[in-house]
Amino acid sequence: MEEFIVTENLTKTYGTVQAVQNLNLKVHSGEIFGFLGPNGAGKTTTIRMMTTLTKPTSGRVWVGGFDVVKEADKVKNVIGVVQQHLSLDRDLTVKENIEFHGRLHHLSASERRKRINELLDYVELTDCADRMVDTLSGGMKKRAAIVSSLMHKPKVLFLDEPTVGLDAQTRRRMWDLLRRLNLDGTTIFLTTHYIEEAEALCQRVGIMHHGKLIALDNPLELRKKLGLVTVETLVNGKETRYQYFADREAAKRYVQNLGSDAKTVIIRDSNLEDFFVEQTGEKVGGN
Repeated sequence: MEEFIVTENLTKTYGTVQAVQNLNLKVHSGEIFGFLGPNGAGKTTTIRMMTTLTKPTSGRVWVGGFDVVKEADKVKNVIGVVQQHLSLDRDLTVKENIEFHGRLHHLSASERRKRINELLDYVELTDCADRMVDTLSGGMKKRAAIVSSLMHKPKVLFLDEPTVGLDAQTRRRMWDLLRRLNLDGTTIFLTTHYIEEAEALCQRVGIMHHGKLIALDNPLELRKKLGLVTVETLVNGKETRYQYFADREAAKRYVQNLGSDAKTVIIRDSNLEDFFVEQTGEKVGGN
């Protein structure tokens, strides 16, 4: 499988703080790759280095075969970036924002007109083309930002917390859009705090902790390493204990042998957050 993003001992240091430490990572062409970790884990710093916004302290990154430091202009031609804090101009309409991005990438007037119409239709924003950005809902703003980032037909789309602040229904519509983009050939690299988002979308996930990559695999394989079934036990009314098992039969046998101090017992499927907490002692969305 072709590798579209490659990092080699990628490191970023701010003073005495190592935001990213010796990251070695390969992202395949055509996959949706998820980057998980608590705030401060190094996720956004990694994306900034991959997208030429921040220079590495040491190590190297290649995107689409191009070195992000030595060939930054070539990298910019193959990437689209949607940051957590949207970069849409509030004083412009949706169409004007997209037009502006087309000009930045030196598209001709005819190319811009054709691409804008195609993309607005693709994300169901045609009726909003002449609306000011501030009049849009959060989900519409996200879609407008994605459209802008797609004007020059990038091969990979970087998304930093793409659904943060969106309600559950809007979040799922965003998932459908990302799946459609991926099926149409776009490689997607996203950071997220939402475990269900990574499990629903990503073929593989990498988990960061204190600037280090501590796990890398598809979500199911990571859960298998921990145990596919979780037993939550409330002990003495104040402490919840977690045990993990390969299947529900093993979990049930464990529950049958619990002592009288176990008052509340829940048997459920394990998830990536269970894996992360067991590896680091922190929650994925923690500070």
